[in-house]
Amino acid sequence: MESRWGPLAQYDWSVMAPEFTILIVATLISVIDLLMPNNKNRQVLAWFGIAGSLLAGWFVFQNVGHGVVEILNGSYRIDAFGNVFKLIFLAGTIFTLLMSINYLNRGDGKEEVIHHGEFYYLTLTALLGSMIMSSSADAITLFVGLELLSISSYILVGTRKKHLLSNESAFKYVVSGSIASATVLYGISFLYGLTGTTNLFEMADRLGEAYMAGNALLIYIAFFLTFVGLSFKISSVPYHMWAPDVYQGAPTPITAFLSVVSKAAGFALIIRFFITAFRSIVDYNAPNGPQSVFISELLLVIGILAAISMIVGNTMALRQTNIKRMMAFSSIAQAGYILVPFATLTSLIFEQTVYYLIAYLLMNMGAFAIIMIVTGDRGTEDIRSFAGLYHRAPFLAIAMTFFLLSLAGIPISAGFFGKFYIFMSSLVMGNYWLAGIMIATSVVSYYYYFGIIRQMYMRPGETEAPLRVPAGIAVIVLIAFIGTVGVGIVPDSVLNFIHVNFPFMDIIETAGPVK
Repeated sequence: MESRWGPLAQYDWSVMAPEFTILIVATLISVIDLLMPNNKNRQVLAWFGIAGSLLAGWFVFQNVGHGVVEILNGSYRIDAFGNVFKLIFLAGTIFTLLMSINYLNRGDGKEEVIHHGEFYYLTLTALLGSMIMSSSADAITLFVGLELLSISSYILVGTRKKHLLSNESAFKYVVSGSIASATVLYGISFLYGLTGTTNLFEMADRLGEAYMAGNALLIYIAFFLTFVGLSFKISSVPYHMWAPDVYQGAPTPITAFLSVVSKAAGFALIIRFFITAFRSIVDYNAPNGPQSVFISELLLVIGILAAISMIVGNTMALRQTNIKRMMAFSSIAQAGYILVPFATLTSLIFEQTVYYLIAYLLMNMGAFAIIMIVTGDRGTEDIRSFAGLYHRAPFLAIAMTFFLLSLAGIPISAGFFGKFYIFMSSLVMGNYWLAGIMIATSVVSYYYYFGIIRQMYMRPGETEAPLRVPAGIAVIVLIAFIGTVGVGIVPDSVLNFIHVNFPFMDIIETAGPVK
């Protein structure tokens, strides 16, 4: 007998407990913020958000190992791929909320964000959009998640309402993001026209037929449009120039959020979309026998964009004196490194990408936590604000050194092994030119990363008064430091853990019966 609730009752909605948790917590924070007196400290809302994120993380772990579950007529799927990315998003959001507690409650009368409650629940709605993106198996739900993340991010970047640079960067972000969204939609419209479906798995089955029917040019156009539009989220070439202005103008915790959570969500979307939808396009008339068009032709485009991202990001970072702009160009270069596995497409693409994103989460969140404290104390975001940091806060200087060395790819760090595995996969697949560019651009990055280290240890600061480090920031730096060193010491154990508990093949396997 059919339930009076209709077909929705057939689904096991408990698998969406992580998403529902974040939605409920964000809603409660918005209601509580509305009812609280204006002069009441809203720090408790941040802790409520952190608790909700931890609870959502626990629900994600409950879904690990349960195979693939599809709901909403196959448009939303819970699998190992989505689970591991959700854990990265949740960890990044928890770090962001911890940073924001100190950022929003400085206690010196210089608070730049007036509406603290909005800051907290918009961070959670951005997180929710990321989680939806990682589990979407349909172009429509995928776009809904993308826009939820994007719109929340646009507002968060502009929360420093009385700060001219923040207003300017928010406006640029909205305009650039709108163009990117329109570009993605235009590409998806081509795919829908060719296949008659928005479901990624059905699209994969029909794109091969469309290719053999003589629609190769339209498929290439669709690929180019969607990839260019999604490159906005990962801040890679050709849609990268928004990043320096937005990183500089946004509140520092949001800069950290964009550099880690938003970027990881973009990569989750790219993996889900392209590997699922384009994997079945086979050219049966190729000179050397049937071969995948995605592997033979489209991956070359990704490789070229990865190379240009590495070159542009690292060379432009050399000129920067503002620490947040420098980190923005570093982020562009890092996007290029993470794109390399997509250009080689080995069997370890998933493990390599996730490992690098975990390393990037740790070293970037730790670095931005220190940047927030140092620049806030000195009242400037110039790199020279780090002068003499070792004498003022030795632990921060040492931790920042490790984060920078990891970003540069120096041995015995998480970042080194992340780049090493990617480099080896490029060599194995014969992409020697891409491996060479990786080495050359990494060497270039040493100059600007070591420029910060030089300031901390070899340049006198304006003061040697001890720098006060809030407890929340100390926790972030300590966890990030231990993680960066630990993941670098036992990289094989981390890769094996990812391989065993989060099997990559889930992304292209059809789910069994609905629970």
